[in-house]
Amino acid sequence: MADLRYAVTGIGNAIVDVLSHADDDFLSTHSLAKGHMTLIDAATAERLYGDMGPGVESSGGSAANTLAGIAGLGIEASFIGKVHADDLGRIFAHDIRAMGVDFPTAAANDGPPTALCLILVTPDAQRTMNTYLGACVELGPEDVDEAVIAASAVTYLEGYLWDPPRAKEAFLKAVRVAHENGRKVSLSLSDGFCVERHRDEFKDLVVNHVDILFANEQEIMALYQVDEFDAALQAVRGHCEVAALTRSERGSVIVAGDEVHVIDAEPVAQLVDSTGAGDLYAAGFLAGMAQDRNLHDCGRMGSIAAAEVVSHLGARPEADLKSLIAERLD
Repeated sequence: MADLRYAVTGIGNAIVDVLSHADDDFLSTHSLAKGHMTLIDAATAERLYGDMGPGVESSGGSAANTLAGIAGLGIEASFIGKVHADDLGRIFAHDIRAMGVDFPTAAANDGPPTALCLILVTPDAQRTMNTYLGACVELGPEDVDEAVIAASAVTYLEGYLWDPPRAKEAFLKAVRVAHENGRKVSLSLSDGFCVERHRDEFKDLVVNHVDILFANEQEIMALYQVDEFDAALQAVRGHCEVAALTRSERGSVIVAGDEVHVIDAEPVAQLVDSTGAGDLYAAGFLAGMAQDRNLHDCGRMGSIAAAEVVSHLGARPEADLKSLIAERLD
C-alpha cells in the first residue's frame, strides 16, 4: 500500500461560477428549473449571461468547493478536474491552489474552453444553476494519477461528472485503484435531476463501489423512487458503510449499519445563498473523519461548515472554519 499523502482527493467538474441575483419572473421567462442544475450549450450560456444582471465571478465546481473547505480545515487534499489553458482556467487553478489544495491535472491546450456555471440566486436564497461543461467533458482516465489515488485515504466523486462519458471511465479507474490500495470511496449524488438521468448506474455505484455516500433529501428519495424520507433512509441502510443525508433546515441524518445519528442544523443569522451548502457539509464531514472523530461530530462539523457558506454569496467559505468548529464543537 502506498504511503498516505492526502486525506481526500476529489474528482469533479472544474468550473468558474458567475453568481447573480434574479427573481422568479426571470426564471419563468427563461424556462429555468428553480433550485436545480441544468446543462446548457455554449449558445445558451452566452444568451443567458447577456440577460443576467451584474454578476460576481468565483471559482466553483461541487467537488472543488468541498476540497477547498477541507483544506480550509487544515486537512491535506488534492483535486482532479479539467480546465482549458485560457483565462478562466488560470483563474480556477490559481484559486484552488491558493486555498491549499494540490491541483495536478494538466490544462488542455485545445478543445472547448473552461467550464462556466451561471448561478441565479432568488430572494428565498434558492440557487438555480445553468452549467456549460466546456473542458470538463475532456476529463478522462489518463487524468487520474494512480499514485495520487493510492496515497489518498478517501477518493471523493462528484455525481455531476457522471454525465460526460469519458469521466465515467475516470471514476471507475479511481474506484479500482482506491479499493486495490485499501482506501475508501465517497460519492455525492449532486442533484435530483442528475439522479433521474443516471439512477440505475448510481444504484450500482452505491451498492458495489461506494463506502461513504452524501445526498440530500430529494436526491436519496429520487434514487430509491420513494415518496418518504424514512423509506429512502431504510433503503440505503446497508448499501454502503456510511450515508450522510442532509435535510436543509431540518439538519441531517447519518446512517452507518445499526447506527443512526440525527444532527440539528446550525443556526444561521441570515440565509443569503444556498449555493455550496451540500459541498461544505461534505467538507466538514470528511475532515472530521480524517481527524478520527465519531460520526455525530463529523455531522456537526458538516453542519457548521454548511451554515457558514449559506450566510454569504458564493460557494466557498469566507470565515475561518477551524475557528468556527473549535468555538462551536470542541
